[in-house]
Formats: sequence, C-alpha cells, structure tokens
Amino acid sequence: MSEPTRLLPDQGPVTIKNKRPGTPDYERNASVDLDLETVGGDPTVTPLHTPPPPGFRGQLHKLRLRLHKTNWSHTFKILLLGQLLALCITSTTVCSNKLAQNYNVSIPTTQSLFNYVLLALVYVPFTIYRYGWAKWWQVLRRRGWVYFLFSVVDVEGNYFVVKAYQYTSLLSAMLLDTWAIPVVVLLSFLLLRMRFHKCQYLGVVICLVGMGLLVTADALMDRDYAGPDPLKGDLFCVLGATLYGISNVIQEFSVHEFPIYEVVAHLGLFGTIINGIQLAILERSEIASTQWSLAVIGYIALFDVSLFIMYSVTPLLIRMSSATFFNISLLTSDFYGLLFGLFLFHYRLHVLYPFAFAAIILGIIVYNLRPSPQPYVSDKVAKRFQLPQDSKGTADNTLRNSTECSA
Repeated sequence: MSEPTRLLPDQGPVTIKNKRPGTPDYERNASVDLDLETVGGDPTVTPLHTPPPPGFRGQLHKLRLRLHKTNWSHTFKILLLGQLLALCITSTTVCSNKLAQNYNVSIPTTQSLFNYVLLALVYVPFTIYRYGWAKWWQVLRRRGWVYFLFSVVDVEGNYFVVKAYQYTSLLSAMLLDTWAIPVVVLLSFLLLRMRFHKCQYLGVVICLVGMGLLVTADALMDRDYAGPDPLKGDLFCVLGATLYGISNVIQEFSVHEFPIYEVVAHLGLFGTIINGIQLAILERSEIASTQWSLAVIGYIALFDVSLFIMYSVTPLLIRMSSATFFNISLLTSDFYGLLFGLFLFHYRLHVLYPFAFAAIILGIIVYNLRPSPQPYVSDKVAKRFQLPQDSKGTADNTLRNSTECSA
C-alpha cells in the first residue's frame, strides 16, 4: 500500500512517513504546525496554522513548541536525583579532606572497601532471594564476566583519581576529571549506538563552560597548589577519568539489560574481592600506622554511607536518563564543595561561583529539552546474556530499542 500524501500551503505533496515517535522522520513531520485527522482510516490535513516564519522568529517558535513538549515533571525528578548524587560526591570529598588535613589519614582503598562490602551485604542476599541459588549461579556463569569487568574499572578508576591529587595540582585534577564526559559520549555513540540531539551536545558544552568558570574562580582565589609530580598526576587523572567513563557505559548497558539490584549486587561482590586484594598489597603499612579515633571512624562511616547512597541511586538515574546526564550532573559537586569549604576550611566566595553554578544547571536543563536516547543492543548480543530458562522475547533482560533523536 502506497504511503498517503498531504498538501501544504505553497508546497507540493509531501509524503507522510509512518514512523514511531522518537525517529528522525517523526520529529521532522511533527515540527510542522498542522493538525492531522483520521477520516475513514486515511489521514487528512487541516492547516489550522501557517508554517512558522523563517529566520529568528521561526527559531523562537520552534523553541516555544519544544519547551511545551518537554516533560518537566520527569526533568525535575532527574535533576533532583543528579544533585543528590553531586552532594554525595561532595560529602566523600569533604570527608577525605578532613581525614587527610586534620588526622593525617590517607587510606582511599580501605575507605572504598567498606562501601563495596555494604553493597554486597545488602544487595547480594536480596538477589538470591529473588532468583534462588540455582538461577543466581546461572547469572554468575552467564553474566559474571561483565560484572567483573565493571568492578575492575570502577575500583581502579577510584584509585587513580584519588592518587592523582597527591601528585598534580587541584585545578589540573578538576579540569582533567571532566575527560570522563567525552569518553562517555564517544563510547555511548560507538558501542551502544546512542544518537544525541544537537541541543544535548549544546547542554554538555554549556556545563563544561560552567566548569571552566569554577576552575577560573579557583585560580583567581589562589586555591591551587603545586603538585610534586604534575606529569604523573595528570596521567593518573586522565587514566582514572577514562576508567570512570568506561565504567559508566558498562553500567548503562547493564541497568537497561538487567535488574538494577542484580547489577549493584555483583558490583559489590566483585568490588569487595578486587578492592580487598588491592588493599592487602598497597595499604597494609598505612593501616598499621593510622591512629584510630572516634572522629576518624565517624568520617570514614560518613564517607561510606555517602558512597552507598550514590552507588544505589546512580543506576536509577542512568536508567531514567543516561550516563552522560549523570556525569554532567556531578559537575555541580565542586560548587557544593565550596559551600562546605566556607564553613569547614574557611574558603572565600568568588563572584564567578554563582554564575558557574547557574551555567551548569542551565546546561542540564538544555540537555533534557530532548528525551535521552536509549542504548541499542542487537538480539544476537542480548541472547548471549539470556538465561537458559528465559523464554525468547519475554525475558526480564530484554533491552529497550533505541529511539534516535533527529540531528
């Protein structure tokens, strides 16, 4: 059956593409300000409004339509979740700084170990309760290597970023840490076949501009310090940010393919094993020389509770939005760190800080003017992770197909 056509004012016939919402053809047809009615099963056109005027007025008209179509309730929810995670990151940073500056305690591997143990203790029993021992063993055999790889890059990403602060300057570490954002965008494009809209790229750029204002303000306030080995520290920071990006992309694949509790449970399980081995090799002497007190234990406990909340909420945010949105949301953690620093470390507030925070929030909103693209995995790849007893096409690990945004 041939596709129906429609007549537009001052234009010839235009083919109506029978595409689902979210595809490029659908977006282009939906941008025409016309009402479609179905009469006898055939679409007809009733031109209630003329097409938007060209030039600047036309762009304003399209922006008004886009703002009207945006799901602001969903945007508000993921914005709050993103800022909750940014506060968690700020809490871990403040705790680490207090331990290092006030108590001369620097045991990042040990601190992270308690978080992985807590994740394993909470989510592994729940996963076994939901699956049973037999199915859980099948999950380990079929998907265990993915979770092991996920845990390795997550543990080592944490390790190299923390070590970078010991060798390079604060400003270099802040700038290089944003390298995780282009890594996530590139890997999502290549591996998960996610196609971002141009306004989402614009949102990322606006967020990075806000981050640049934060770094500029820190430089003007002389909050920087010279690292003992800048080259080594910069390389560590780039390596850690790259591992963070890889970890986020693996997590984005996993939380769309498998239940969230399963993903977090195995991250805690394998993270505990990997981090425990690394601790035994690298931090035995530091643990032996640490002078334990209630304050030290309290800061470590707050550090791990913050990480536990972050690791529990992050998969939910990534499923609701994307790993890219997760990373740009964390950029506000430096601003929150300043607010804590005003009271704890006697920092001074620079005039650029509010503008930097506003730019990052604006970038996050601009990013969400279009729905986040969903990762796509072919049926052939999905079947490799499917459990034997899962019936074809009805398993709970079926990945949603990608809805690509128009360019």
